[in-house]
Amino acid sequence: MDILNQIHEARDVFYYFSEIAKIPHGSGDTSKIADYLMTFASERGLYARRDEANNVIIKKPATSGYETRPAVIIQGHTDMVLAKTDDCTKDLSCEGLDLYVDGDFLKARGTTLGGDDGIAVAYALALLASSDIPHPAIEAIFTSDEEIGLIGAVALDPYDIDAKIMINVDSDSEGVFTAGCAGGVRVDLTLPIEKKRAAESAVKLSVNGLTGGHSGVEINKGRHNAIKILAELLKACDCPLSVGALKGGNADNAIPRYAECTASFEIKEKIESIIPDIYEKYRTAEPHMTICVEKVEPAVLFTEESSKKIVSLINEEPSGVIKMSEDIPTLVETSLNLGILASDENGVRISFSVRSAKGEEKTKLVTRVTKIAAEHGASYSSHGEYPAWEYTRDSHLRDVVCKVYKDMYAKDAEVVIIHAGLECGIFSGKIAGLDCISLGPDNYDIHTTEERLSISSTVRVWSFLLEVLKNI
Repeated sequence: MDILNQIHEARDVFYYFSEIAKIPHGSGDTSKIADYLMTFASERGLYARRDEANNVIIKKPATSGYETRPAVIIQGHTDMVLAKTDDCTKDLSCEGLDLYVDGDFLKARGTTLGGDDGIAVAYALALLASSDIPHPAIEAIFTSDEEIGLIGAVALDPYDIDAKIMINVDSDSEGVFTAGCAGGVRVDLTLPIEKKRAAESAVKLSVNGLTGGHSGVEINKGRHNAIKILAELLKACDCPLSVGALKGGNADNAIPRYAECTASFEIKEKIESIIPDIYEKYRTAEPHMTICVEKVEPAVLFTEESSKKIVSLINEEPSGVIKMSEDIPTLVETSLNLGILASDENGVRISFSVRSAKGEEKTKLVTRVTKIAAEHGASYSSHGEYPAWEYTRDSHLRDVVCKVYKDMYAKDAEVVIIHAGLECGIFSGKIAGLDCISLGPDNYDIHTTEERLSISSTVRVWSFLLEVLKNI
């Protein structure tokens, strides 16, 4: 279905969104979309640079009458979190998304939509391609691998960036402007395991259908973690067991919706007796959760000792909100998300996204996680660390944005500090004197297969963005 036949306002924005949706661009696989961006710039005679991290910078001169206005950075990231429903057969490593319109929402069949942060890319491309939109000089920065630790932003050398004003388009609520965010880091654990001979009979235990969500946005909304529930079930068996082939989650910063493992057949009856209690415990918060135990073909399992360590490690590691802000009671100060569980020949791997508005609290939490890991014989490493973006009292850009919003909508905008990580903190450290703000249209259930982008909000924010560019 051609969504352009259904959406006429902000047509170019939706055209470019649909174009990039055709390109596989999951985290860690951004070379194809970087190719597209470089071709886009070349075809229009625009300055463009691509670095080894697949970051792309495209510049466009000011239009007539705006030459003396300060240049503006439009910034967003090119990668998306890949997730799909159980019945979706699409190979997201080589196939694009199947977009469709449902009322006021743009969605993708069976997969995440990638509105986070495809809408930033679409806005920037529509602006760069325009011939009739007045604007100051534009420096569009498209960063890679934001979702797995802001890797592109950390790697980018902004030596050719002249602007001191930046509009980050990676927020998901219209009229809510972000002016500060938490810092974060990814922590990876590896627990060595010993295998025993293949068991003639085994079971597959799976937990599925949880709500999930973005670990920076939904971490305080009572959404439970499928990996933790799986480990809770195994611990509740309270008997010798062997597990194998563990798998759960798809990104360190997405609350896991599913988790599974194989296990020794002997636990089948015990697990089945526990399931009703687990359903009762989580039915209010996770009404769509399903727990399945089924017999499988012979499987290679780990020794009982290795299995015990795995179950203990997952259960003892914290996950969720650790501390709320003392200054802003509704704001999460420190949290972590156990986002990925996997096993292979090298052992069992567990990945966390750790966030905090305070550097010392982030360090303290990482120490807590790695101490528990060491006690279980697991090794650990961290990467993708990024600083908090601290709120500044004086901001010309923020003043302009709030005034334009008030003039257009006859109401005050909301300025917030958030727990989710944004690249603004990194760029503030790289570009001296940078004045930045983050905004975006309404986008719901990001990082899940229920992700949906409001069409009317996307149109309004596009009009708003163009008005801001005229008033800077």
